[in-house]
Parts: sequence; C-alpha cells; structure tokens
Amino acid sequence: MHFLKHFSPELVVKSPGRINLIGEHTDYNMGYVLPTAIEKNIKFSLQKNDSDHHCNVYSRTYDTGFEIDLNKISVSRVEWENYILGVLYEISKISNELGGFDCIVESNLPTGSGLSSSAALECGLAFGLNELFGLGLTKLQLVQLSQTAEHTYVGTQCGIMDQFASVMSKAGHVIMLDCRSLKYDYIPIDLFPYRIILLNTKVSHNLASSEYNTRKEECEQGVAIIRKQFPQVDSLRDVNQSMLEECKNNLSQKVYLRCKFIIAENERVIKMAKALKEKDLPTLGGLLYEAHEGISRQYEVSCKESDFLVAFSKKNSNVLGARQTGGGFGGCTLNIVHQDAVLEFIESASKSYKDKFGIQLEAFEVKPSGGTSIVVE
Repeated sequence: MHFLKHFSPELVVKSPGRINLIGEHTDYNMGYVLPTAIEKNIKFSLQKNDSDHHCNVYSRTYDTGFEIDLNKISVSRVEWENYILGVLYEISKISNELGGFDCIVESNLPTGSGLSSSAALECGLAFGLNELFGLGLTKLQLVQLSQTAEHTYVGTQCGIMDQFASVMSKAGHVIMLDCRSLKYDYIPIDLFPYRIILLNTKVSHNLASSEYNTRKEECEQGVAIIRKQFPQVDSLRDVNQSMLEECKNNLSQKVYLRCKFIIAENERVIKMAKALKEKDLPTLGGLLYEAHEGISRQYEVSCKESDFLVAFSKKNSNVLGARQTGGGFGGCTLNIVHQDAVLEFIESASKSYKDKFGIQLEAFEVKPSGGTSIVVE
C-alpha cells in the first residue's frame, strides 16, 4: 500500500479488549453484566489524506490491507474488513463530515480468545474518526453505532456489553451495566492478594457466531411462550425462576434450560457486585464456578478444553474460582489465583493441558483498565 511510505499519523488511538467478570449472554436478554477493559488493545494510527472519499486501512499485525471508497461501502467477503466497513457505513448515516483517511491497525489482543477484539476494532476506529474529523458524536453514540455495525455487516446479533466496556471502562473498576436502561455504576475491584489470570485454550470453534445467534433465538422463543401467561414480560430480564417453572410444561427442555441459565446468571451478577463491594472473595470465587456450570450444562456454550481447565483449577486451593469467559466454544478461562501461586498454577495447568490436548496454553494476567483513548506520544 503506497501510503505507508509517507505515513505520518495525526492521531493515535488505543482501544482495549475486555473481560466480563460475570454475566454471560445476559446483555442481549436486557440483563446485567459486570465487564471491564483490559490493558491488551488495538492501536489505530490515523491521518487525513487528500481525497474526500478514498480510504486506506492496513493491518500491521497481519500484513494485509484494503482500500475503501466512502461512496460505495458494501459488505466484503473478508470477515475482518466488515468490522471496519460496518463502522464507516453507520457513521455515514449520521454524519456527512467523514473524508478520506489512512489508517494503520496494530493489535496485541489474541483473536478468537473471547476478549472481544471485534468490539475493540469497531470502537477504536469510530472513536478515532470522531476525533480526526470532529464529528461531535458522544461516547454512547460510538458504542451504539459500533454494535449496529456488528449486527448489519458482520451478522452477529451481539448485545451492547462489549462495545460499552471497550469505550466506557475506568481503570481499577468494573462496570455494573443494566443493558436495558443503559444505567451503569463503576464498582472498584480489589482482589488483593489474588490476581486475574486468563488461560487461553487456543481453540476457537467455528460454532461461536452461528450458535450465538441460535442462543438469542432460543431465548426469544422462551420469552414468546412465557409472555402468553405473563403479558408484562418483554425479555428474560422480567422473568424470575418461579414464573419459569409455571411455564415449564410449555417449553422444550432446551429452551427451558437456556432461560433458567439467564435468570440465574442475572442473579449472580447482582450477588457478584455485592461481593466486590464487601470484598467477600470466597463468595466471588464460588459464583464463578456456579456460572461455569451453567455455561457448560444449561447454556451449552462451553467446550471440552474450557471444561478441563475449570475442573483443573478446582483442585488447586490457591484458585478461588474460574469460568469460561466470552461468547463461548473456546477462548479463555478466567481464574482468580493467589499472587504467591500464579507461576506454579500456570506451569501445572500448562503441563496438564498439553498432556491432554497437545496444545500449548497461553497465560497472562489482566488488570481492569480504562476505555478507548487518545495515545499521547
């Protein structure tokens, strides 16, 4: 790409990945989540060019790029390009201030790891272009247009959590987000003497995006049936366990289990927020194990590799709790590990995992970090 020879960025933005402490698949069911950004991120270097509609985007990480005509934005056959194209399309619907630009993208976020590199890609670009062209969009508008881009251009009917966490996070805190009202609170997270260790299974099953949309449909089926008996119900957020039991005979076993998980998971988010405020670490750990059990057996979005690592962690008294994090079918397990035992835990988990699956684990610590921001160099 010829622009690289004379590239001199006017603006550098970094957009982080995220973890979700608890509250999996509750966001598109209008429930509660407890995410935070992490320090691993995608970096965008941006400059305006002489054109009013020609754009260049190059990924330094993958040594590949493509050109875009802002007057002819359409879905690409190359998946990663659609995250970019979707954002440009959504911005063009609400602003005509966008002009030609060049962009270099660099990532240290492992893709397919459940750390939401997709939201970081969308939000980082939206945030950067908002600054570069003075579009005047609010942070919430950036969050919402990035989510819509994923729906329309990528085809994943995601909730709002990933984009919200990527943009709105605050260092040292998790966000208690109500996905229906979008009201949120920052809750300080102090796990001392424990640390958050992620174990990347290095498996990314192709089921993830198609099954994600299937789970959303199954929950919607449940809501439609429950609403016949309880007309006030708009989403699973409005359903409690006793209402679900009353409707059980009208639901298939599969849809019943999906709904049961979401209702319990919402309750776990509220309990987790309380445990964090009271620094009740044993309760926090227990909730993670409970959540994983539901993820694996009721919502069925786990996999044998994640289940193995969570079961392995239970044998270690230095681990308070663990669960698969992210959309599912691989990615990372989140582990709360005593600081004195981190290295030993990683070594023993890596050895057992390699023996079992022949795969080399990737392990790293994450710390709750701030959201998408300008890099001052």
